[in-house]
Amino acid sequence: MACHVNAAIQFTTDPPLFPMNVMKFSRQKPLLLIHSPSRYHQKISCSRRMRGNQFVVKSEMATESRPVADDRMLVFVPPHPLIKHWVSVLRDERTPSAIFRNAMAELGRLLIYEASRDWLPTVTGEIQSPMGVASVEFIDPREPVLVVPILRAGLALVEHASSILPATQTYHLGISRDETTLLPSIYLNKLPEKIPEGSRVLIVDPMLATGGTIVAAIDLLKDRGVDNKQIKVVSAVAAPPALQKLSEKFPGLHVYTAIIDPTVNDKGFIIPGLGDAGDRSFGT
Repeated sequence: MACHVNAAIQFTTDPPLFPMNVMKFSRQKPLLLIHSPSRYHQKISCSRRMRGNQFVVKSEMATESRPVADDRMLVFVPPHPLIKHWVSVLRDERTPSAIFRNAMAELGRLLIYEASRDWLPTVTGEIQSPMGVASVEFIDPREPVLVVPILRAGLALVEHASSILPATQTYHLGISRDETTLLPSIYLNKLPEKIPEGSRVLIVDPMLATGGTIVAAIDLLKDRGVDNKQIKVVSAVAAPPALQKLSEKFPGLHVYTAIIDPTVNDKGFIIPGLGDAGDRSFGT
């Protein structure tokens, strides 16, 4: 599916802090408006309500605490310079496999850090410091975050998850994509039969291109009792077809990605993207 970028749209804030892009899908697909009004990270709010052929998109300041409607999918693109650096390393076709895999791991560390903001359960109390009594707050180890990397490339992006999140459980999903039909096929499923109610689940899939793989993964989680708002998706690169599909199927979902590229080619690869993340991570 092709799309083109057009910047001739008015801003919703005055003055705007970041540029707005408009991605228009071919074949009369709805518009996806991308607006970044926050100093801290780009936040794209996608509503399922339709106005003619318009896909209603609203943006909020990332630091605001007002409630978000249940029918919106939010996409966060943190503008940290280190994120931009590691994406640039990943894009370079000359980057050798070992450095590519390290760059993917470092990018995953930063994105998982962003995704865990205001999301982790905590316990409070008091401890004795060398100088006196202090009020403290710890991550609650009794409620681990379920980390679900999608093989193979998800392994590289999730490598440092345990160094960011004090309590995690990792469940692997192996999903391949048919090169002709682009349809996903599940070849490994290590998810538990039932996921505890209220669990926080982090799905890690480096490339959100056509959306088939990530949708299949979320469907498996929902079959095990997980709600959309319990899930956060982390990716290195995302494209409009995947974001469109996720927004239509999973309202309330949160997606964290390093960058959004405008196009997916007829072979299902993101353009400009960074190539096959699995092959480049493992030198195959």
